[in-house]
Amino acid sequence: MSTVTKLALDLVGHLKPAPAVGYAEDSQALPAPQTSDGMPMMQALRRRRSQRRFDPAPVPVQTLANLLWAAAGVNRTDHCGRTAPSALNAQEIDLYVALPEGLFLYEPVHHRLLITSDNDVRRVTGYQDFVDTAPLDLVYVAHHGRMSLVPASQRDFYAWYAAGAMSQNASLYCASAGLATVIRAWIARDALAKAMGLSPDEHVLVAQTVGFPMGAAAP
Repeated sequence: MSTVTKLALDLVGHLKPAPAVGYAEDSQALPAPQTSDGMPMMQALRRRRSQRRFDPAPVPVQTLANLLWAAAGVNRTDHCGRTAPSALNAQEIDLYVALPEGLFLYEPVHHRLLITSDNDVRRVTGYQDFVDTAPLDLVYVAHHGRMSLVPASQRDFYAWYAAGAMSQNASLYCASAGLATVIRAWIARDALAKAMGLSPDEHVLVAQTVGFPMGAAAP
């Protein structure tokens, strides 16, 4: 769907998800992250960049598991510490994964995906046309109800910071693994929140498209 078409549909309140492709289990355990793989940090920083041309081939499940752990996984099991910081350990950011077979919530403690919608919401995750066919889109959602210890006037700042740290973790993993990615804030947030079934206390912050560069999908 073109950008102009999306803008027009959003204007009249008709930007909606597509039917899912295939079938997905309600809960999907992910393989353990490969925490010893990847390139040195300085090389990943040198390779980090935004890309907007994606091969539609699916990302292997092991790669997806590594990506989600990098963004929001538990790296200290004694107190469920995460790979990205969160002020007061509020863990106010939920990470969703939009796939052709549905929308999933990443559950870091159990390192698994929980299906939240059996629709393909990828095309609603941004006005750009490439989000429709890229293999997956990450959506970072702030849950303000978890920020009771933060002054109300400051909650947006805290949430944006946490989402930025998580998305940069994901970007560095993509650079290390040879994946293409781009972080996006140009979103029809009301339409996406409706498609995701979010509560009034949950706010869409940013989205991030991930996949192999066009023509470079893994065999």
